[in-house]
Amino acid sequence: MAQSSKKISLKTADNVVFEIDPSIAKQMKTVQSFIDEDEDVKLIPLPNVLCKELPLIIQYCKKYVAGEITKEFEAEFVKEMTNEEVKVLFLAANYLNVERLFDFLSQIIANRIENKSVEYVRKFFGVESDFTPEEEAKLRRENSWTFSGVDEDD
Repeated sequence: MAQSSKKISLKTADNVVFEIDPSIAKQMKTVQSFIDEDEDVKLIPLPNVLCKELPLIIQYCKKYVAGEITKEFEAEFVKEMTNEEVKVLFLAANYLNVERLFDFLSQIIANRIENKSVEYVRKFFGVESDFTPEEEAKLRRENSWTFSGVDEDD
């Protein structure tokens, strides 16, 4: 049987198996590399992807293969997602090396942190401040212009 007609099974980190067409697998360069190594591979483990994210990635890839990625689709795709959901999907897209989705989610993250406070960005990415309160206050005084025009945190 030719590879192009064979379904590919993907097993998520939480042990859920999804079957996809080879055309979708090609959009996931990590998956495609498994196939390139062994075209008879039966099951591809995805230790860094959960069953919540994989259907979204598959949906996006299907739309891409069909040439149906529009601004409207992309807006709707992330409309109801929390910041945490976007970050987790971003990490999964990065792991699977789905370039178009990775680039799109990079822009969504950039849009969500644009003009936000330092505290908001730290919280968004889970980064703790290395500065003491005194050091931070001094830096804010010395660079007060950088804090003007900042949007209110969500």
